[in-house]
Amino acid sequence: MPLFRSSEVVGIAADALRFALEASRETHPNEYMGFLRGEAARALDLDRDGTVITDVLVIPGTTSNEVSATVRSELVPNDFSAVGSVHSHPNGVLRPSDADLATFGSGAVHLILGAPYQPDDWRAFDSQGKPTRLPVLKVDLPDPGDFFDFTEEDLL
Repeated sequence: MPLFRSSEVVGIAADALRFALEASRETHPNEYMGFLRGEAARALDLDRDGTVITDVLVIPGTTSNEVSATVRSELVPNDFSAVGSVHSHPNGVLRPSDADLATFGSGAVHLILGAPYQPDDWRAFDSQGKPTRLPVLKVDLPDPGDFFDFTEEDLL
Protein backbone atom coordinates (compact mmCIF):
# COMPACT_ATOMS: atom_id res chain seq x y z
CA MET A 1 0.00 0.00 0.00
CA PRO A 2 1.48 3.37 -0.95
CA LEU A 3 2.40 5.81 1.81
CA PHE A 4 0.13 8.48 0.34
CA ARG A 5 -3.17 7.80 -1.38
CA SER A 6 -5.79 9.91 -3.00
CA SER A 7 -8.13 11.36 -0.39
CA GLU A 8 -11.00 11.50 -2.86
CA VAL A 9 -13.80 9.24 -1.69
CA VAL A 10 -15.03 7.45 -4.81
CA GLY A 11 -17.79 5.30 -3.33
CA ILE A 12 -19.15 3.27 -0.47
CA ALA A 13 -19.13 -0.52 -0.30
CA ALA A 14 -22.65 -1.92 -0.38
CA ASP A 15 -21.92 -3.94 2.78
CA ALA A 16 -20.82 -0.82 4.70
CA LEU A 17 -23.98 1.05 3.70
CA ARG A 18 -26.15 -1.94 4.61
CA PHE A 19 -24.50 -2.10 8.04
CA ALA A 20 -25.14 1.61 8.69
CA LEU A 21 -28.79 1.34 7.62
CA GLU A 22 -29.35 -1.72 9.83
CA ALA A 23 -27.65 -0.07 12.81
CA SER A 24 -29.81 3.02 12.31
CA ARG A 25 -32.94 0.88 12.14
CA GLU A 26 -31.98 -0.94 15.35
CA THR A 27 -31.26 2.34 17.18
CA HIS A 28 -34.51 3.98 16.07
CA PRO A 29 -36.24 6.08 17.45
CA ASN A 30 -32.88 7.37 18.72
CA GLU A 31 -30.17 8.74 16.45
CA TYR A 32 -27.31 6.51 15.37
CA MET A 33 -23.74 7.81 15.02
CA GLY A 34 -20.55 6.31 13.67
CA PHE A 35 -17.41 7.14 11.74
CA LEU A 36 -16.51 6.02 8.24
CA ARG A 37 -13.28 4.26 7.34
CA GLY A 38 -11.91 3.65 3.90
CA GLU A 39 -9.54 1.52 1.89
CA ALA A 40 -7.60 2.40 -1.22
CA ALA A 41 -9.73 1.58 -4.27
CA ARG A 42 -6.83 -0.31 -5.84
CA ALA A 43 -6.58 -2.54 -2.75
CA LEU A 44 -10.15 -3.58 -3.54
CA ASP A 45 -9.22 -4.47 -7.13
CA LEU A 46 -10.77 -1.31 -8.59
CA ASP A 47 -8.86 0.19 -11.48
CA ARG A 48 -8.83 3.74 -10.11
CA ASP A 49 -7.32 5.99 -7.51
CA GLY A 50 -9.23 7.15 -4.47
CA THR A 51 -10.77 5.73 -1.34
CA VAL A 52 -13.78 3.47 -0.91
CA ILE A 53 -15.73 3.55 2.36
CA THR A 54 -15.52 0.01 3.67
CA ASP A 55 -16.30 0.20 7.39
CA VAL A 56 -18.39 1.96 9.98
CA LEU A 57 -16.57 2.50 13.25
CA VAL A 58 -18.83 2.59 16.30
CA ILE A 59 -17.36 4.52 19.23
CA PRO A 60 -17.95 3.10 22.73
CA GLY A 61 -19.74 5.47 25.06
CA THR A 62 -21.77 7.15 22.30
CA THR A 63 -25.05 8.39 23.71
CA SER A 64 -28.13 9.20 21.71
CA ASN A 65 -31.72 10.29 21.96
CA GLU A 66 -34.44 11.13 19.45
CA VAL A 67 -32.80 14.38 18.31
CA SER A 68 -29.06 13.93 18.71
CA ALA A 69 -26.13 11.59 19.19
CA THR A 70 -23.00 12.50 21.13
CA VAL A 71 -19.61 10.87 20.81
CA ARG A 72 -17.07 11.03 23.61
CA SER A 73 -14.20 12.62 21.69
CA GLU A 74 -11.54 11.15 23.99
CA LEU A 75 -12.60 7.68 22.81
CA VAL A 76 -12.27 8.42 19.09
CA PRO A 77 -9.12 6.67 17.82
CA ASN A 78 -6.50 8.54 15.85
CA ASP A 79 -7.31 6.67 12.65
CA PHE A 80 -5.65 7.60 9.38
CA SER A 81 -8.21 5.56 7.44
CA ALA A 82 -11.11 7.69 8.74
CA VAL A 83 -12.89 9.58 5.95
CA GLY A 84 -16.00 11.04 7.59
CA SER A 85 -19.08 10.33 9.66
CA VAL A 86 -22.50 8.74 9.47
CA HIS A 87 -25.58 9.41 11.53
CA SER A 88 -29.29 8.91 11.33
CA HIS A 89 -32.23 11.27 11.38
CA PRO A 90 -35.15 9.36 12.91
CA ASN A 91 -37.50 12.03 11.52
CA GLY A 92 -36.48 10.99 7.98
CA VAL A 93 -35.14 14.43 6.95
CA LEU A 94 -32.19 13.85 4.64
CA ARG A 95 -30.40 17.18 4.97
CA PRO A 96 -27.96 18.41 7.60
CA SER A 97 -29.09 20.54 10.52
CA ASP A 98 -27.01 23.45 11.81
CA ALA A 99 -25.69 21.12 14.54
CA ASP A 100 -24.70 18.59 11.85
CA LEU A 101 -22.85 21.24 9.87
CA ALA A 102 -20.84 22.15 12.96
CA THR A 103 -19.50 18.57 13.10
CA PHE A 104 -18.81 18.14 9.37
CA GLY A 105 -15.42 19.91 9.48
CA SER A 106 -13.23 16.83 9.60
CA GLY A 107 -13.63 14.18 6.98
CA ALA A 108 -14.37 14.29 3.29
CA VAL A 109 -17.88 12.81 3.34
CA HIS A 110 -20.74 12.66 5.81
CA LEU A 111 -23.78 10.44 5.47
CA ILE A 112 -27.26 11.10 6.80
CA LEU A 113 -29.62 8.13 6.90
CA GLY A 114 -33.33 8.66 7.42
CA ALA A 115 -36.18 6.53 8.65
CA PRO A 116 -37.38 4.04 7.51
CA TYR A 117 -33.75 3.22 6.59
CA GLN A 118 -34.35 1.55 3.26
CA PRO A 119 -31.60 1.32 0.59
CA ASP A 120 -32.42 4.78 -0.85
CA ASP A 121 -33.01 6.54 2.49
CA TRP A 122 -29.64 8.27 2.72
CA ARG A 123 -27.66 11.17 1.31
CA ALA A 124 -23.97 12.10 1.22
CA PHE A 125 -22.59 15.56 1.96
CA ASP A 126 -19.15 17.13 1.76
CA SER A 127 -17.45 18.86 4.69
CA GLN A 128 -19.33 22.08 3.86
CA GLY A 129 -22.71 20.35 3.94
CA LYS A 130 -23.23 20.39 0.18
CA PRO A 131 -24.81 17.29 -1.36
CA THR A 132 -22.28 15.08 -3.08
CA ARG A 133 -22.54 12.01 -5.26
CA LEU A 134 -21.39 8.77 -3.65
CA PRO A 135 -21.87 5.60 -5.69
CA VAL A 136 -22.65 2.33 -3.93
CA LEU A 137 -20.05 -0.19 -5.06
CA LYS A 138 -20.25 -3.96 -5.11
CA VAL A 139 -16.77 -4.84 -3.92
CA ASP A 140 -15.35 -7.80 -2.07
CA LEU A 141 -14.19 -6.46 1.27
CA PRO A 142 -10.99 -7.79 2.75
CA ASP A 143 -11.51 -10.66 5.16
CA PRO A 144 -10.70 -9.44 8.65
CA GLY A 145 -8.91 -12.72 9.00
CA ASP A 146 -8.22 -14.17 12.36
CA PHE A 147 -8.18 -10.84 14.20
CA PHE A 148 -9.51 -12.40 17.41
CA ASP A 149 -7.76 -15.72 16.89
CA PHE A 150 -4.77 -15.36 19.19
CA THR A 151 -3.44 -16.86 22.38
CA GLU A 152 -1.80 -15.32 25.43
CA GLU A 153 1.59 -16.33 23.96
CA ASP A 154 0.92 -14.07 20.98
CA LEU A 155 0.71 -11.10 23.35
CA LEU A 156 4.16 -11.65 24.88
